[in-house]
Amino acid sequence: MATEQTTVGVGGMSCQGCVKNVTGVLQALPGVTAVEVSLEKAQASIVFDPAKAGMAQFRDAIEGAGFDVI
Repeated sequence: MATEQTTVGVGGMSCQGCVKNVTGVLQALPGVTAVEVSLEKAQASIVFDPAKAGMAQFRDAIEGAGFDVI
């Protein structure tokens, strides 16, 4: 399985609970193998299978959780 990594800016996170929330919604997506969310950098690093997931799914999941993609 080929994997890719991308970093997405996430706006609106203010605490570790927010980090946990964003991590959870991204990890739940099909094809996502690893997620690391940084509150300090306001971003999420995502390792994924591009045949199963991509930016559109990441954006929907993050915005659906109440945060902004920046």
